[in-house]
Amino acid sequence: MAELTPEANRAARAILKWSVRDLAEKAGIAFSTVHRFESTGSATESTKEKIKAAFAAHDVEITNGNYTGARLLLHRTKD
Repeated sequence: MAELTPEANRAARAILKWSVRDLAEKAGIAFSTVHRFESTGSATESTKEKIKAAFAAHDVEITNGNYTGARLLLHRTKD
């Protein structure tokens, strides 16, 4: 699974139009924890997993292609 970076975290929040408070609520962590991670990159692996799970629950995936980032997963419908 891709490494969560502060940049990818901000990108994923932007895709979902979530504030830091929105992400904290959805991930079940403190606002200050999300703010600290985005500011310093410091977070436990457990915290990062909670954040990634919150994004995944809303079809946003953290990616590490040539650069770190996030993308919205599109589900194909059967015709």
